Amino acid sequence: MGGTVSCCISPRESPSSPRIHGRKEVELEECPITTTEDVSEDTGTYLQHISDRELPDELAQESNPSDHPRASTLFLNKSQTDVREKRKSNYLNHMSPGLLTKKYSSCSTIFLDDSTVSQPNLKSTVKCVTLAIYYHIKNRDSNRSLDIFDEKIHPLTRDKVPDDYDIVDPEHKLIYRFVRTLFTSAQLTAECAIVTLVYLERLLTYAELDICPCNWKRITLGAILLASKVWDDQAVWNVDYCQILKDITVEDMNEMERHFLELLQFNINVPASVYAKYYFDLRSLADDNNLSFPLEPLSNKRAQKLEAISRLCEDRYKDLGKTAIRRSLSADNLVGIRSTHAVLS
Repeated sequence: MGGTVSCCISPRESPSSPRIHGRKEVELEECPITTTEDVSEDTGTYLQHISDRELPDELAQESNPSDHPRASTLFLNKSQTDVREKRKSNYLNHMSPGLLTKKYSSCSTIFLDDSTVSQPNLKSTVKCVTLAIYYHIKNRDSNRSLDIFDEKIHPLTRDKVPDDYDIVDPEHKLIYRFVRTLFTSAQLTAECAIVTLVYLERLLTYAELDICPCNWKRITLGAILLASKVWDDQAVWNVDYCQILKDITVEDMNEMERHFLELLQFNINVPASVYAKYYFDLRSLADDNNLSFPLEPLSNKRAQKLEAISRLCEDRYKDLGKTAIRRSLSADNLVGIRSTHAVLS
């Protein structure tokens, strides 16, 4: 987690030290037990207790929101300043944007949102993810970066990089076009976009970086590359991205992926609770910026499908209830048998 040592080796021990393969019995004399009083501050072989290495729960949630479902996402906090200004402006101008274009259900027509946690809408999800990246860039605290992500040092195209590439903030449309091109060409899913945002915020937190005009393309590309390999069953190879971005080399992609993983401390696990938190926070971001998810009218075919799913769920819950009753009865019988045996004995 963060800057803590999470593996079971000494922080000063080289990660390339040889490992012993196979099972060998080790004599107790070869592994003397050392107490904390006998260990000096200069000793590099002392293994710190896990309770000392782990951060307190509240501090861990605050520093690593991409790992904890209860911690607020970074992009939602970054967007709150602009959201408050928009609401204040709309209130002063007596405006209500999006009110006339929003669809509402009535007695004759019911509109449903097809986007769910398990199957998000691709276009809307990519728009929200790129909007989150936009707010990260716009409301950044500083310009902390690394050379591996600097577009001037590692350009993505052969075109000359503008002199003000590290000063001018990109617009949301530019970020969206860049990400949409990658997702369309590589045929990535909407779930992959959410995982991309998780990895991006985890990188900013772990490595203490800022996504800014000079590095946003390479950081976003690295997060998409890693998310597509972890999430999708048929991962896109690095050479495939070189077919999309014609001027980038495979060696550059490999080097960037290696640095990305090291900065993440190889923590690529995304719990279901964290994934769901990011999905609903993206929906909140969409509502705050009038990016409504598409609504489709309820058709007869869709109504029959929903009814079939509802019946299937009801039957499943009934079966679970019967199973629970059987287990409780068997437990009661077991208690009765034990009590009878105790009386007879």
